Amino acid sequence: MVTTKLLTLVMVIKQHQILLGMKKRGFGAGRWNGFGGKVQPGETIEEGAKRELFEESSLTVQSLEKIGRIHFEFVGETELMDVHIFRTDSYQGEPEESEAQHASKMFTELWHDLLWLNPCYNIFIRSSPS
Repeated sequence: MVTTKLLTLVMVIKQHQILLGMKKRGFGAGRWNGFGGKVQPGETIEEGAKRELFEESSLTVQSLEKIGRIHFEFVGETELMDVHIFRTDSYQGEPEESEAQHASKMFTELWHDLLWLNPCYNIFIRSSPS
């Protein structure tokens, strides 16, 4: 029986830079990532995205722009990942380390470090304002 896990991913964009956090555990541990995770029962997808962004970075946002959705599964697994992708260029606060992420950092160029995210990374940068 196939089950579905509802997830979010928020990309924080500032001019031509992207804010990423170094994951401490779980999927993507030891790699630079956007911010997100599981949507909790009773939350809308956007509420879950905002909560995860705050929990992982201490940033708050008023609104998010939905830029994509990815469905994938790991070979040999029966769980389908349903990831809703958002971006924002307007946020409040300063990024802080959390239980899930080491301190965050703004990046301009890091294609070689993000190859494992492609083709998703292209979506985030192309949708950034000039």
